[in-house]
Amino acid sequence: MEKIKIGDNIKIIQGKDKGQLGTIKLILRKNHKVIVEGINKKIRHIKSFKKNKIGKIQNFSASLDRSNLMVCDKIGLVSKIKFIFKNQIKVRILKKTNELY
Repeated sequence: MEKIKIGDNIKIIQGKDKGQLGTIKLILRKNHKVIVEGINKKIRHIKSFKKNKIGKIQNFSASLDRSNLMVCDKIGLVSKIKFIFKNQIKVRILKKTNELY
């Protein structure tokens, strides 16, 4: 079981977007990267290759390293995650508040 999942609320702890809150949109497990919705925005200029089509400017969210973010609760309190067994089911719990996540 992974400590972070798609849809988790996270807080950026390092980098240019430090302190911002967001939700995980995609996890790239092979590269240890995460794409967070609305954070680390980049701009890509796409050139037209055919005469009939025009070029465009595309905005997208670039990936962040997993080590630069931490899971937070609804209020924004950052915490680590631990696992416990509850009725023979493995669940995630925030260490600071001891609430289910």
